Amino acid sequence: MRVQVDEGRCIGAGLCALTAPAVFDQRDEDGVVHLLAESPPPDEHEAVREAQTRCPAAVITVEER
Repeated sequence: MRVQVDEGRCIGAGLCALTAPAVFDQRDEDGVVHLLAESPPPDEHEAVREAQTRCPAAVITVEER
């Protein structure tokens, strides 16, 4: 799995960081998503897919490998 985020479109809702905290975080200054793991381990894949689904701005892209 490869994960990408579009920081420019992020609205800072934080659902990604709540759903998959090992993969996503938020910048302190503005709440915008910060990707911690572009290629997360397999045990995080389900949480990443859930975060992608829950993101209200649809800024998370997941490429399955």
